[in-house]
Amino acid sequence: MVALARHHFLRRRVLPGFGLSFGVTVFYVSILVLLPLATLFARAAQLSFGEWLALLGNSRVASAFEVSFDIALAAALVNGAVGLLIGWVLVRYRFPGRRLIDAVIDLPFALPTAIAGIALSALYADNGWFGALFERIGVSIAFTQLGIFVALLFVGLPFVVRSVQPVLADLEREPEEAALTLGAGRWRIFRRVVFPALAPAILTGIGLAFARGIGEYGSVIFIAGNVPGVSEIVPVLIVARLEQFDYAGSAALATAMLAASFGALVIVNRLQALTRHRYGN
Repeated sequence: MVALARHHFLRRRVLPGFGLSFGVTVFYVSILVLLPLATLFARAAQLSFGEWLALLGNSRVASAFEVSFDIALAAALVNGAVGLLIGWVLVRYRFPGRRLIDAVIDLPFALPTAIAGIALSALYADNGWFGALFERIGVSIAFTQLGIFVALLFVGLPFVVRSVQPVLADLEREPEEAALTLGAGRWRIFRRVVFPALAPAILTGIGLAFARGIGEYGSVIFIAGNVPGVSEIVPVLIVARLEQFDYAGSAALATAMLAASFGALVIVNRLQALTRHRYGN
């Protein structure tokens, strides 16, 4: 009787059946994701192949791509190391204020990026609290490439921490304890036991932080300085072309950024697969 009731419950699931659920899913994804992307590609297709080459080969555009990609990658890698450390502290230790710090990690998600950019500019300007300290040793942060780096560190950190944290929390401690009883040092335990299990999550966080960083605009625009060839990023060029009503050109730049972000995620997924295969995860 119990088996019959369970079978009847499974046949009448809590959510609607596959047909309706799948239909709603496809409709929602199409309206919010596929249709805007199709419109973007349609706009970009208005340019001929020669116009595409001329646009992407422009020295100002090439420099903006280089600045965006180089700084986004550097910030993502730094966030990978620091995010792992922060995730480790939040999971493995208990201390006063831990929940507050854990909540603050999500602040870049909730804070409007323009407000973040204004706050960072005020802090790291030459007369700001932090900027004045660096100015004494001859280092300017605001309105330079360092300012972009700081802004991308800010927006990218939560991606790494939130990717690593749940994996680390679910990681069993028995293998570490067994390795410790066999005489392995702490660094060897981390390198051989802990890190292989965390590597896919770390790569995920780095990839997401990089993809977010190359397209970040609001928090960067106020602290970058936007000097062509020095501290100008691709999103600034996209907005500038929109203001000039060059919709095809802005769509072409946006398409190139989209392709780069997608390529980064594909590479990260491939590295994850190789990592899992190597360590047997």
